[in-house]
Amino acid sequence: MNRQVALVFLPSDSGVDGARSIYGENSVPGPLRWFNDTVRNLIKKTQFAIPPLALMILSSVEVPGVEQQICDLRFEPFPFDRQWDLVGISVQTGMASKAFALAGELRSRGIPVVLGGPHVTLFPETCRQHADILAIGEADDLWKELLTDLVRGTIRPEYRAENPPDLSIPRPVFRSSLKKNRYFTTNLIQTGRGCPYRCDFCNVHVLNGHALRQRRIGDLVEEVQRFREDDHRIFFFVDDSINADPSFALELFSRLEPLGIRWFGQATTALGQQPKLLDAFARSGCQALLVGIESIEPSSRDAHRKTQSRTEELAGNIKAIRNSGISLYGSFIYGLDGDTLGTPSAILDFIADTRLDVPGINILRPNPGTKVFDRLREEGRLLFNPDDLDSFRFTFGQEMLYRPKNIPLPDFIESYSTLTRKVFNTSNAIRRGLEAPSIKPAVLLFNLFYAHLYSLSRHDLQRQLQLLGEG
Repeated sequence: MNRQVALVFLPSDSGVDGARSIYGENSVPGPLRWFNDTVRNLIKKTQFAIPPLALMILSSVEVPGVEQQICDLRFEPFPFDRQWDLVGISVQTGMASKAFALAGELRSRGIPVVLGGPHVTLFPETCRQHADILAIGEADDLWKELLTDLVRGTIRPEYRAENPPDLSIPRPVFRSSLKKNRYFTTNLIQTGRGCPYRCDFCNVHVLNGHALRQRRIGDLVEEVQRFREDDHRIFFFVDDSINADPSFALELFSRLEPLGIRWFGQATTALGQQPKLLDAFARSGCQALLVGIESIEPSSRDAHRKTQSRTEELAGNIKAIRNSGISLYGSFIYGLDGDTLGTPSAILDFIADTRLDVPGINILRPNPGTKVFDRLREEGRLLFNPDDLDSFRFTFGQEMLYRPKNIPLPDFIESYSTLTRKVFNTSNAIRRGLEAPSIKPAVLLFNLFYAHLYSLSRHDLQRQLQLLGEG
């Protein structure tokens, strides 16, 4: 009989997965609570969820005598009634408590648990007591070794990737364990890993290194061709900066142009100064890109090592990308160390000038394991216990995790709330949907959803102020 292995993906408590107050349904007034439920159901029905790529990759590792299944707990509870030989849980720091609780329940039933993912890689010692096995680092290679040992009955308490996997080796990804109709698309493609940049609020370069490690272009083209045979929906190139290596990206998307796919991805604003690559993106079917603007304050960009583009280049780059027919999601972080109470007005002017299709106004999240976390910890500015990583949560701008450098906390929350109220409302959502260069319905829906999510943010931030005794 084959060994049965479950790979578990946990839902977040906020954002598109949660779309609810982090203080519980009872904290939201009656009519608003009804609206929350309605919008949350709409979010699920429109299926903006995408499958967990890391678990897709692991479930594609084939070992004789092993069957693997992805259990996406965004859609269904964990199937405790099945006989599992091993359960793997991917752990993000913001959901570590939830992962540990599930692991405890499984182990109490005699089911061995392996914990892996970013949190385990960064903080393995905090996870040992919650697992039978730890998978530390990028698991592409070690997962096959672990599953082989499971079959042999020689499984060890720790598997560690001593070196990053060689991504030039063909590693086909299969999707047979996915229920495709649950997702916005299952066409997820990762061309490589690593990030050459050093933004202090990001952990991508901490986890995957600074060197770009790329898959072979021929393998990527084959994967796109294979994926589109059974899912004709849009593709998502998940790389954090798909234009980080312009020559690689130019060759890849030039070869993808004849396939006639539609796709979206993530890029730096420097794309606006890469005309050949921008043209290749547009010709190969690029519909939308997420760009990390983060800050338009030069002092904030310097303080947080956001060096990909100069401040004075940002607006021109964004206009160039939109003029090529690509819609843009522009992500900002308000509350960085160079920001002042004048920053929101500058953000509003920038959004109006560039006509961003979907602005994202985020609050800095000092992720444990990043330079900014270490610095804020040293400066005593964190609002959660830095020694208790379980107290850190991922939230959609619904909770302040630190004190801004130049702005008192009550003033910051008031200015953030005013900013999001001005950016996200029904009239702006309709206007942006109509003006978007492409995928107008998606732009409209995202703006409407964000109008709802930011209303939750304003509610929860005010509640937090009250709990801190500063409201």
